[in-house]
Amino acid sequence: MKNLEGVTRPDQYRALSLSTVAFTVCFAVWTIFSIIGVRIKQDLGLSETEFGILVATPVLTGSISRIFLGIWTEQLGGRRVFSILMLVTSVCVFLLSYVETYWMFLIAALGVGLAGGSFIVGIAYTSYWFEEERQGTALGIFGAGNVGAAITNFGAPFLLIALGWEHTAVIYAVVLAIMAVVFWVFTKEDPMTMARRRAGAHGTSALTQLEPLRHPQVWRFALYYFFVFGGFVALASYLPRYYVGAYDVSIAVAGTLTALYSLPASVFRAFGGYLSDRFGARAVMYLTFIVSLVCLFLLAYPETRYAIQGKEGLIEFSLAMPLWGVVVLTVLLGFFMSLGKAAVYKHIPVYYPNHVGSVGGLVGMIGGLGGFFLPITFGIVLDLTGVWTTSYMVMFVLVAVSLVWMHMAIRRMERRRIPELSEERYRYLPEVQESTGGNRRKTGETDART
Repeated sequence: MKNLEGVTRPDQYRALSLSTVAFTVCFAVWTIFSIIGVRIKQDLGLSETEFGILVATPVLTGSISRIFLGIWTEQLGGRRVFSILMLVTSVCVFLLSYVETYWMFLIAALGVGLAGGSFIVGIAYTSYWFEEERQGTALGIFGAGNVGAAITNFGAPFLLIALGWEHTAVIYAVVLAIMAVVFWVFTKEDPMTMARRRAGAHGTSALTQLEPLRHPQVWRFALYYFFVFGGFVALASYLPRYYVGAYDVSIAVAGTLTALYSLPASVFRAFGGYLSDRFGARAVMYLTFIVSLVCLFLLAYPETRYAIQGKEGLIEFSLAMPLWGVVVLTVLLGFFMSLGKAAVYKHIPVYYPNHVGSVGGLVGMIGGLGGFFLPITFGIVLDLTGVWTTSYMVMFVLVAVSLVWMHMAIRRMERRRIPELSEERYRYLPEVQESTGGNRRKTGETDART
């Protein structure tokens, strides 16, 4: 990265630690409806679809706002944008405690959703402090702020039981406002913003920053993030309701079990950044998609009763995923989704070092929209089918499409880079190619390249 002259390790660590803590608080606020929404659903008598819309509404604002916040961060600096964003959001969360009707809840949820936009502000601010070879790890550590969802899923149920959802919202608002002040007081402007100010240059225009969005590659990254991040947000918001409805547990137990999913889906993002630096982001994405495909297939299988004709009559038995099995599989799923989230954002500062805010904002926006559309889809398919595992079926289809598209795109890139690959008829059967009279040496060289 440029403009790192005079930047010390303590400066880097201070920026990384404070931005990570701030993002953790914002993410906890962003997912608050996953817990208080269950009580609101009971109070207002909402359907599954209405509940899905309520939980997803903050995600809509948090997603769409990312592209604009990314542009403003590059123009004004992350320190200023991050602080103002947290203060504005804290006011919206506080006003939430005065809402009484469903439609007003949806409007208030739009304001609460601004907390989700903090992600791209922090990504841009943090990336400007670190060298390219250390950005994957740094951004992975920052992204571990997703653990805010686990904090909400674990702690908010106890606040809800003790104080009610109104006072829970007030506590969240106060904590977020305090964090805004702390961030402003103890952080510095990032090196890129400082260099631009010293040179007397103005921030890059919005049109220039949006120019990289013409590249299909950017949209492909966005698709990956739609699953690894949007799917994470959707499940973190939906699992409490799933556990309460499908397994008849209390809201406190449901929140704790969801926290078990949210925790590895958050904290191991730093490990995903390290793996991306060490082995490459592409390999991490393949691993993420393949393991997720297996986990979601097992989770999607509904409780099924079988009747088999035996020699002495019908033999009846059933297959159903026990609660502990769901918990284990979701924890494993969350772990690999965490690796994938870091791998996606490893690409951006490398390919688009001068447009981290705008490109990262678009990828974050599309990914966040997954967190908006998926809970609504979960509610709709549950209302239509009455089968609890349909949410996992939706996720299974999503990750399958993502894996196929990624592999096809990579194969196209390989063929463009090595034209000889497009001429191979028997790429996975070299002995067949040799037996048809092909040059043995040429075949060996091709195998080595692949």
